[in-house]
Parts: sequence; C-alpha cells; structure tokens
Amino acid sequence: MKIIYRTSSSGYSKIKPDYVSNKHCLDNFITNFNKPDLIIADNITDEYYKELLNYDIQIDRTNLGSGAQSFQYMLENYIINNKISKDNDEIVYMVENDYLHKPDSKLILEECFEELNPEYVTLYDHPDKYINSDKGGNPYVESGGEITRVVLSKSSHWKYTNSTTMTFASRIRTLKEDYSFIYTFIKGTYPDDFKMFIALREQKERVLLSPIPGFSTHGETKYLTPLVDWSKCE
Repeated sequence: MKIIYRTSSSGYSKIKPDYVSNKHCLDNFITNFNKPDLIIADNITDEYYKELLNYDIQIDRTNLGSGAQSFQYMLENYIINNKISKDNDEIVYMVENDYLHKPDSKLILEECFEELNPEYVTLYDHPDKYINSDKGGNPYVESGGEITRVVLSKSSHWKYTNSTTMTFASRIRTLKEDYSFIYTFIKGTYPDDFKMFIALREQKERVLLSPIPGFSTHGETKYLTPLVDWSKCE
C-alpha cells in the first residue's frame, strides 16, 4: 500500500474541535497507520514547511490553490503515470490533513481489499448517512439510514455506502480506469465528492465500502464519526 497525504496552510472554513490541527492529524496518522510515502503540501507557509521537514518524508511543495486542483495534481503526477508505484494492483490511500485514525486502521483497510475486493474504500463513517434528507442530511437517507448491504471481513463489518469525502483508498488500476470520469468532478476549485461517488456507483457500478463503526473521522465538529471519543485518539 502507498500513502499520499495532502496538506495545506489554508483551507475551507469549518468549525473543528481544538484537538484537530495539521500537526496532531499527521502525528496521529503516523502513530496509528503509517508514515506517508509522499506529502503534497499546497500553499503552505515557510514555517509549516520547516515543521514537515522534521518528519523525513518526501514533500512536493505546490501552489495550486484548491483542494480539487491538489487532488487532480496528485492523480496525474503520481498515480496515473505510476510514479508512486509501478504495480497497477497497488492500493493507494489518499488522505487529507484534517482526519484522525484509530489504531489498526491500516490492517482494517488492507483486510477490506484482500477479502472483499471493492473498488473504493473509506475508513470514515460519515454521520450524514444517519440524518434524513428532510433534516439536512444525505439525499439518499430516510428513516435514519441509507438502503445498503452489510458484509463482513475478518475484523469488521462493512456497508455499501453512497458517498464519502476525498479521503479514500483505491487500486491504481481502478483510478486509471475511472480517471476521465473522476475528472468531471474535480476540474473546478472545489471537488464535488458527493456527486462523484454517486455517479461512480450508478453509472459505473463501482462499490464504495465503509466500516461500521468507522476507523477514521473527518475533523469537522458536526461530522465526526459516531461512537468514538476522538479527543482521546492519540
């Protein structure tokens, strides 16, 4: 498995817990998952760049200006051209800088691909899958949940889910096959991840799996993965 970690000194305006920071999320990821193979550092300050150098990780410092452009750059320059790996069956986990992970996250992610072989995997159990559409939740949610299938790997239950954020894993082969399709949703300044995964599911019959309970969380206060005290996750 290869890991590409995308970070920035700027970002979209979100209300986050005080324990969610660039430094804590990266430290947490290294502790509970692994050290990234590459950090794409877009629009970062010199001070932040100096901090990153202490991790002894390859850094590609860019000035692209948005999450969508950063994701597109990552795909084109490291994945589609096999720069991150020559093996098209290699799994690539693409991680944003405001995520926390639980212990054994790497094991669980690898296990999912090995045993269940989906096209896409997220470790994030997004709370919008439990909020009715008429209450501002996911458009596909009614009566407190989405219509889905639940499957089992050795260590976790997994559900077929309709969408996730831009932190997810896939094989290089799949990303190559889907790139022109994905590009439609990342060519602007903001990635339209929801529409992207819905389209991948409905038009290409791709499977996106999410563990229940989740093994990671997005760092936005109102969208933390449920049933975990993330403030205690080192």
